[in-house]
Amino acid sequence: MTSQRPPPGHGVARAVEGEHTLRRATAAAAIGNVAEWYDFGIYSYLTGAVLSRVFFPEAGPWATVYTLGAFAAAFLMRPLGGLVLGPLGDRIGRTRVLSMTVLLMAVATVLLGLVPTHGALGAAAPVLVLAIRMLQGFSAGGEYTGALTMIAEYSPDSRRGVFGSRLEFGTITGYTLGAGVSAAVIGLLPDDDLLAWGWRLPFLLALPLGVVGIYLRLRLEDTPAFRQLMERSPALATMPLRRALDILVRRHRRALAVAGGLIVAWNIANYVMTSYVPTYLTSTLAEHGGTGAGTATSTLLQVIVMVAMLAVITSLGRLSDRIGRRPVLFAGSLSLVVLGLPSVWLLRQGLGGQLAGLVLMGASLVCFAAVAPSTLPAMFPTLVRYGGLALTFTISVSVFAGTAPTVIAAATTATGNLDWPGYYLVAAGAIGVVSVAFLRESAGRPLAGAAPLTSSAELPPPPVSADGVPLERPGE
Repeated sequence: MTSQRPPPGHGVARAVEGEHTLRRATAAAAIGNVAEWYDFGIYSYLTGAVLSRVFFPEAGPWATVYTLGAFAAAFLMRPLGGLVLGPLGDRIGRTRVLSMTVLLMAVATVLLGLVPTHGALGAAAPVLVLAIRMLQGFSAGGEYTGALTMIAEYSPDSRRGVFGSRLEFGTITGYTLGAGVSAAVIGLLPDDDLLAWGWRLPFLLALPLGVVGIYLRLRLEDTPAFRQLMERSPALATMPLRRALDILVRRHRRALAVAGGLIVAWNIANYVMTSYVPTYLTSTLAEHGGTGAGTATSTLLQVIVMVAMLAVITSLGRLSDRIGRRPVLFAGSLSLVVLGLPSVWLLRQGLGGQLAGLVLMGASLVCFAAVAPSTLPAMFPTLVRYGGLALTFTISVSVFAGTAPTVIAAATTATGNLDWPGYYLVAAGAIGVVSVAFLRESAGRPLAGAAPLTSSAELPPPPVSADGVPLERPGE
């Protein structure tokens, strides 16, 4: 339980959370991200090599576009998921809703691995894929922003940046795991076995991740900020959805706009690199007379860059606790503007250029991934934090970022211009620069609507008597 103690040198009470609880909360938040992005990883890496052949065998050069369209369809459901699950999390608690979302995500991913192929079911097969992807989109509408909310509300004010970056550590781990498993089945199985049954294995392996996620989240007490809110105003548990939306729109327009801009910049960079570039390297370049890469090589390059991102992401989060969130976010945004097109040009220059291009993309992306998880929740008060984040995140991602791979693929196929990924990255960076200009610094400050929060490890040793017996602090 959270207790009230005075911070060192001050007379104002603050909440104190145990380090063990902090670690459990971080693990519970991150495991859902691992499961969600494991699914994105396997879908992205199986798109060109397998899924387009299994579900759209008669579509010719548009098979990849149709498969990515099913990927994008999930984003149509994200705003609905955010509209339902976000405000629900503000009413009944973060952990209960997050247990629901990780269950839905795991079930949907497993179902995707059980769908009959086009050869067995005809046109109904891709329709089933579309329906399952939309179920995943509904779940994702409440999953990531709920995890953002939970980890931010559990994190000490002075270390919110480093704890938030650990959430994205889970995201990148999940995607890397999905990419690695996909590469393994593609590389180890003969083509006939891969198309017959092997492609299903990565999807079915999502079940253990979901089980672990549900177990961790159900054992966790709700966040200190949410408990404080319910203690002050228990009637808020029955606040109508319409009232919550009215509060968001009328009182927090600036936060909605700035958060939306940051989310667009961050996620376009993310989806271009993780969802479109694998297809760009393995299919698009070859279709347009360029020199691409095999699936195994493409996967290896992505894994190398993501491991490098994992190596620095928590250090960047810790840095933002010292120098602030705005400088790191500005660096990521500006690098997209300057390096967006060069990074895409490098992808067409053979193996060394492909690695260099991915490194440039990863360097920009990691600036957002390390700092945005601690920045976005601080923009909304506890009363509407989950709902505000869910709606802003899902709408921004669904309209601008999640559709990016499909739009880029369609534009490239229609025009033959291979620079479209770079255009998207430059536009994302420009949106990020403007958003950071209007962003208020939140590093080291309490979340709006919550008491200042520290952890037990940050408290000074308790005073002791002359014979060495620990004494209670004032207020304990």
